[in-house]
Amino acid sequence: MIFFKNHLASTALVVFALAVHCGWWRYSKLTSTRWGRRLLAALTSLVAIAFILEAKRINSLLPAWILLPLHSTGLGWSLVSLAIFASQVVDALFTRIMRRTAPPADDTLRSPGRRKILLAARGAIYATPAVALGYGTFIERNDFRFSDITIPVKGLPKELEGLRIVQITDIHMGAFLSERDVIRIVGMANETRADLAIMTGDLVTRVGDPVDVCLRHLARVKADAGMIGCLGNHEIYAEAEDYVQEEGAKLGIQFLRSEKRMMEFRGQKLSFAGVDYQRRGDPYLIGNERLIEPGVTNILLSHNPDVFPVAAAQGYALTLSGHTHGGQITVEYLEQFVNPARFVTRYVSGLYEEGGKRVYVSRGLGTVGVPTRIGAPPELSVIRLASA
Repeated sequence: MIFFKNHLASTALVVFALAVHCGWWRYSKLTSTRWGRRLLAALTSLVAIAFILEAKRINSLLPAWILLPLHSTGLGWSLVSLAIFASQVVDALFTRIMRRTAPPADDTLRSPGRRKILLAARGAIYATPAVALGYGTFIERNDFRFSDITIPVKGLPKELEGLRIVQITDIHMGAFLSERDVIRIVGMANETRADLAIMTGDLVTRVGDPVDVCLRHLARVKADAGMIGCLGNHEIYAEAEDYVQEEGAKLGIQFLRSEKRMMEFRGQKLSFAGVDYQRRGDPYLIGNERLIEPGVTNILLSHNPDVFPVAAAQGYALTLSGHTHGGQITVEYLEQFVNPARFVTRYVSGLYEEGGKRVYVSRGLGTVGVPTRIGAPPELSVIRLASA
């Protein structure tokens, strides 16, 4: 119910798209007219524009009366609707081709094989959006998995070789991720027996989501040095930045907000710094140089991975981030361009290195916009540090 109240326009768009998709055979005559084909093309173009605008953040170029129905669709819903409408364009094309290849009543020379192939192809394309949406919603979205990665860290003492950090990020507990899911995630994190647990933002999605419940379960994560973290953009949207910091501290979770914490492992020190969400378009990490600890390895927790070049220049050997969800809905195995996250950042998922410094971007666990993951399964990251 929370979802439908907060995404009325996007819900209406997708419901309309699915309704037309599922009942398209009733309106197939529409594609036989010029205006019908133009209407279908216009609807597809509308959703495509919504997707591009949301992804490229060029909303300021349009007046508000055009922007409202487009922006409110959201990135995920726009992509789903675009896939649905695109399948109907293809369906209309197949319909026209089959009508043209239909044999006359007295023509016994044309084989029906070609029409059978066309019908099979049409059915496959027609069903693809619904099948993909169902798979992403009911299977891949809840397919929580471990991602084990060894990260070389410049200047890391040899004594800290193999130090294990379990990273939890982008839970988005609420309408799309239940308490039962969070309990499962905590259980998986405890299986890692990590030296340190970190949380890199977005516990919930919006105002009214169960922040307290999420914090209470995160406090059950067992790691030798406990849990530290930073805040994400959805803590801002949920108006919960101060609350998360204060309540987290009561439960033993320290959220670093332009702060650093020196920690000792195996007789060696590491310095962890954390920052609030760094807004795109604003200067990154202003004044953050003061958090650098001379003579030790410095690690930065930042929800937004775009800060990496600045963090590296300031002296952070490693940055740990989330935020992107790995694109959430992507078919990058076909083409890298087909990933919405690449419209807004070059640090989409995994490990990146520049000048000996590194950033790791976790796909996270929850979803936003649409309760679907396709090609970007949720992950609990198990990071092992290594000497570079």
